[in-house]
Amino acid sequence: MATFAENKRALFNYEILERFEAGIVLKGYEAKAVTSGRVNLSGAHAALVRGELWIVNLDIPAYQPKNIPGIYDPKRSRKLLVKKSEIDYLIGKTKGLTLIPIKMYNKHGKIKLEIGLGKFRKKTDKREVIKKRETEREIKKFA
Repeated sequence: MATFAENKRALFNYEILERFEAGIVLKGYEAKAVTSGRVNLSGAHAALVRGELWIVNLDIPAYQPKNIPGIYDPKRSRKLLVKKSEIDYLIGKTKGLTLIPIKMYNKHGKIKLEIGLGKFRKKTDKREVIKKRETEREIKKFA
């Protein structure tokens, strides 16, 4: 399983309560760009629109920019492929929570996106995470 991109900032800014795996609808040149590692998950989020799950603001730059002059939008919304039962489950859960992409990877030849249902962390919570991480580093250093 090859990982194409990870959103480490999302793991710091959000407390991930649940994780889901979703397929993503891409065009051919977008799939080539993703497999070459040209994808940016930061700033992206998922949204429920008319009973479907869409990823908004996901940045996939053009694989060969000269071949696609002016018609390609790298931050267009893309549809996520999720089971209907998971969408029904998410409709009730997303009140006050955000769906954030965590990582994009390859599974059995298909490009998958791991999305997390997250709660935004306040500044004090972030400080606690930093403090915990530093103490774990100290313990590993002396162990």
